[in-house]
Amino acid sequence: MSTTDAPKKPRETDDVPVPATLRKSLKNRHIQLIALGGAIGTGLFYGSSESIALAGPSILLAYLIGGFAIFMIVRALSEMSVEDPKAGAFSYYATRYWSKRAGFISGWNYWFNYILVSMVELAVVGSFVNYWFPAIPTWVSAAVFLVLITAANLLGVSKFGEFEFWFAIIKIVAVIAMIIGGLAVIIFALPTASGIKASFANWFTVGGGFFPNGLMGHTDNGWTGLLMALVVVMFSFGGTELIGITAGETEDPKTTIPRATNDIIWRILVFYIGALGVIMAVVPWNTIDGKSSPFVQIFDSVGIHAAAGILNFVCLTAVMSVYNSGLYANSRMLYSLAKQGNAPAYLGKLNSKGVPVAGVLTSAVITAIAVVVVFVWPEFAFNYLMSIATIAGIINWTMIMFTEMKFRKVVEAGGAPEDSDLAGKSGQEALDAIHFKLPFAKVTPWVVLVFLARVVVLMCFSASYRIAVIAGVIWLAILFVAYQITQAKK
Repeated sequence: MSTTDAPKKPRETDDVPVPATLRKSLKNRHIQLIALGGAIGTGLFYGSSESIALAGPSILLAYLIGGFAIFMIVRALSEMSVEDPKAGAFSYYATRYWSKRAGFISGWNYWFNYILVSMVELAVVGSFVNYWFPAIPTWVSAAVFLVLITAANLLGVSKFGEFEFWFAIIKIVAVIAMIIGGLAVIIFALPTASGIKASFANWFTVGGGFFPNGLMGHTDNGWTGLLMALVVVMFSFGGTELIGITAGETEDPKTTIPRATNDIIWRILVFYIGALGVIMAVVPWNTIDGKSSPFVQIFDSVGIHAAAGILNFVCLTAVMSVYNSGLYANSRMLYSLAKQGNAPAYLGKLNSKGVPVAGVLTSAVITAIAVVVVFVWPEFAFNYLMSIATIAGIINWTMIMFTEMKFRKVVEAGGAPEDSDLAGKSGQEALDAIHFKLPFAKVTPWVVLVFLARVVVLMCFSASYRIAVIAGVIWLAILFVAYQITQAKK
């Protein structure tokens, strides 16, 4: 038979019928922008006001410290994702290298976390729409965007990648435009509304200098300072671990995942530290009161009042991006949990496009119910349910670090995946053969775990975050009991 007559291997695209399996259709540009978009959201555009108020210019150090910790967490996850790219990422790895209970807790914790995050994002989408169309009820906006994004996720993973690619582009352009605009104000000494000349020297001369509230201090409004700001900063980085979720559907994980992961650190430097540094050079930090976004204030200060409308559009796309990513991650997590035996079997079925339809629809329905809860009992929803969501992020990061240590022990014992380059190797030879190593792997996980533990301790000093810590303990207890119940029925 000639080579021209040989049967051709089916192309794994969303438009060609192939056996029901997850498609490796996410390209390098998708992964790069998904990773970048995951670190840029409403937490940066609006939430940064709270962290600036707590720490002043020293918030830049908080983002640098927190960003380094997040970078190491994603490096730990990527180490496993490159060697064993699977849907469900850390839940699958926790099951494979730790225990079935760990996989159950990790997977359901992450799923519920993103349900709550999606709930809040959809609940506030109406406020952005009302900026232009105040007559539209907020629940209508939430319903429309829920249906649209859910439909997009049913089209196939490559379509999800395209949507997320363009959502991320919009956010990136907005931040870069702000940085360039702010630098222009500084370089050309343009007049500002505050009357204070725009300069990076303002970090050290305005409102008490670089450390206006010290490392930690107490005022009539509660605890402030660099350390308390660190608590707020850490929650801004939620979503960066999405890189690991995409590994099972990435064309070339051995190349793409390391590149996207290593780029995280400079993204944090540019898009968080760079953006906020420019903002505080133009707008005195003690005038950033949270009534509007710092990104709006920097343009308002030089007379560009259209910025509010532009940022409103950017935030609307950011909300859609969060729900788009959340629904994708949750559907793959349910698929992985079903394959582990930690979720109902129907969630492990795929359609002809390789999409876990049951996982997408189940997550969408639960999110819709959660959004209804927000509209009916907003105070209960935001004060209690979101407390669980915030602590769930720390639980997830903690389990990633423990799982990475378990992964290395299994690899050292010769238990690496059969389709990995590590197969057949054991001992130091196997560890040396790991393609994308976590730096200083013997100590880094423990350093990160100690850091996360200290963040939890700091949370106890804040009345709002203290609820999160209590909720986290209760939530972990619920997951342990739920696992025991599900196993007892088998």
